[in-house]
Amino acid sequence: MSTKKDNQKKIDKVYMELALNLARENVGLTGPNPSVGCVIVKNNEIISFGQTSFNGRPHAEHNAILSANKSKLKDSTMYVSLEPCTHFGKTDPCTDLIIKSKIKKLFYAHDDIDYRTSKRAEIKLIKGQVKVIKNFLSHKAKKIYKSYFYNKKNNLPYVIGKIACSKDLFSTHQGKIITNEYSRSVTHLLRYKNQGILSTSKSSNSDNSRLDCRLNGLNNKSPKIFIIDKNLNINHKSNIVKNAKKIKTFIFYNKEKKIKKKLLLKSGIKLVKIRISNDTYLNIFDILMFIKKKGINYLLVEGGHTLTKNLLNKKIFNEFFLFKSNIKLLKRGKNNISSIIASLNKSFKHKSKINTFLDKDILINYK
Repeated sequence: MSTKKDNQKKIDKVYMELALNLARENVGLTGPNPSVGCVIVKNNEIISFGQTSFNGRPHAEHNAILSANKSKLKDSTMYVSLEPCTHFGKTDPCTDLIIKSKIKKLFYAHDDIDYRTSKRAEIKLIKGQVKVIKNFLSHKAKKIYKSYFYNKKNNLPYVIGKIACSKDLFSTHQGKIITNEYSRSVTHLLRYKNQGILSTSKSSNSDNSRLDCRLNGLNNKSPKIFIIDKNLNINHKSNIVKNAKKIKTFIFYNKEKKIKKKLLLKSGIKLVKIRISNDTYLNIFDILMFIKKKGINYLLVEGGHTLTKNLLNKKIFNEFFLFKSNIKLLKRGKNNISSIIASLNKSFKHKSKINTFLDKDILINYK
């Protein structure tokens, strides 16, 4: 027989699930800050909700409080997906605003690992007469903040790989597109959800991709572009070079070519010289550290067969998406990725087919 306490816990779980869903929705879109969801409830009625704004500010708690009817905030309950901030930044701490709003009780799903806030909110809120229930549904929050925790602990971007192949596992077909329009839409969604995209000059010269987001309404949300081009071989008439003044574009190189360098700089390309590793490639860790310093927490890699294999061997990927077409290329196909799939199966514990409408194409996610 369920008690009143059990029933309330079930209700609390529902509201926290809503906050977690709000957080999940904006992962990758909140600049340097984590994506947070917040729900405010009074007398079992939702009076407001909020999410971390694009580029990170204002925070979710701030947005939820500002959107609420001020007369209803007193003695309400707040559910938030991550520990509220306690430090001063461009805005006042969320804990101060919560106390000032006379919110009576606060549930949060997971401790923050930012040293400025970590495990400090509870002390501050209790002093402000707010009852705190911490780490409520923390196992679910942990999945949402996996990438954020990785960023904070390693000071590197969370790297997501992506490659497409035919039914018979070839990734190249004379520079032509292998997958269907639905798969391509998901690719554009991935670009939108990541702050940066990494590719190579070889890939650019082969298919002349723009590496931008072309979904209706999101055309201005394209990620920053980073190109690995050891010898500055990129075609200066390529789409990436043509669009460099619209989309911030960086090329990592090592070998000087004065005339080419001048052409690229004139086009708006930012050139970054990178040292060579022992394996004769540009040092990938120097590249990733540079990308992180540019504020990129989520990096999508669309570099084709060679780059994908190299990064898999170096255990760079945190997650991976494999798009598989229903078309067989047979003798027309190049770059069989059987070895890449074997490496993915070996490198990742979890493999799942994503249930989304791609007609006859298949999308597999490795985590």
